[in-house]
Amino acid sequence: MTGSYCIVCGQVLHFPGSLNRDEVDGGEARCLLCQRVDPPFERAVAYGSYEGGLRDLIHLLKFQQVRPAANVLGRVLAGTIASMEKVMPVGTIVVVPVPLHRNKKAQRGFNQAEMIARGAVKQLSRPKRFDLLTGVLVRRRETGSQIGLTSHQRRENLRGAFAVSDPTRMLNRDILLIDDVFTTGTTASECARVLLRAGAARVWVATVARTLKIADVRISALPEDLSEQDSEDRLGVAAQG
Repeated sequence: MTGSYCIVCGQVLHFPGSLNRDEVDGGEARCLLCQRVDPPFERAVAYGSYEGGLRDLIHLLKFQQVRPAANVLGRVLAGTIASMEKVMPVGTIVVVPVPLHRNKKAQRGFNQAEMIARGAVKQLSRPKRFDLLTGVLVRRRETGSQIGLTSHQRRENLRGAFAVSDPTRMLNRDILLIDDVFTTGTTASECARVLLRAGAARVWVATVARTLKIADVRISALPEDLSEQDSEDRLGVAAQG
């Protein structure tokens, strides 16, 4: 990812007029939504935009079962995680992949988020710094596709879909949530909410790719109706937590 982006959710930012990113929050600017309501995770980062070769590589893994692609994706994600380490606490970070439902995993043969996470942890290779933990965050029901759904529909689609099987393993732990793609943040937010409710201290999010849309730093630069609707969407996610 290059250019200016929200220091919290990772959304691409537009600075209107002569406004410079370095003049806003010491260079750590937030998008409009993160200014209004904090998401349940501390920060979300991604290696690159979900397009071109990166998208093709993710599709090779997910839909054509080309498993070596997971090592490549894990390697590039490891670099992104390393760049975020400076804002993460000392001590062990528990790495948790976003789970698939057992039926989906059986159909695909693997969980792509778990394979990418394994590849990333191998590259980071700092003893006791990143500890991959699978099977604790589970998807307890199948969910329909999120494609074409509104923000409210996405939240409803995922409501109650995730659970923590053993909360004692999450208690006061700092969590790094891993997935292949960050689209609207609904999945990451729901997983983070569930992890925090189970007792996790904080949650960070790292994905290989993210879909991009431009967010403005200034409220006045957005249409009023759009600002209110997006704020309501984020408020709805926060209310669930």
